[in-house]
Amino acid sequence: MKKNIYIVLIMLAIIVGCTTSKPVVSKAENPNPTANDTVRIANDALEYEVIIIDPGSSTWLVSRAFSRNYHTQSYLENKNRFWISEWNSRVLQPFRYNTNLYEMTINYDPTIDYGYEVNYLIYNYMVYFQNTYKQKLWGYVPPR
Repeated sequence: MKKNIYIVLIMLAIIVGCTTSKPVVSKAENPNPTANDTVRIANDALEYEVIIIDPGSSTWLVSRAFSRNYHTQSYLENKNRFWISEWNSRVLQPFRYNTNLYEMTINYDPTIDYGYEVNYLIYNYMVYFQNTYKQKLWGYVPPR
């Protein structure tokens, strides 16, 4: 009986030992963003510019974001107001929140009408940011 157990254990060790090793695949990190990683939002009449440099954000925007006009502009403005307020609060608390995630404040004035497109892009970046980096800025974040 003991002999059979030893034979089975040896057979299992041989089978496990003979399997081919799987190559280690790591995500290539590109520290220098390319043009595809950058989203630029500008309006010269209002003298503002928003540049989003986050690898993967533009791909996410094309593949996962809800289509334009899915939400109303007022909905987007309300979400942006709360999320950006919390974002700016976290920028000012570098010992509590990761400074690599919250580097700069966002100057978003809720009294200015930035238009649908700007609010749409900011809203979707905030959804991307919260889902990708497992952050919860405020309220419900749609999983995508």
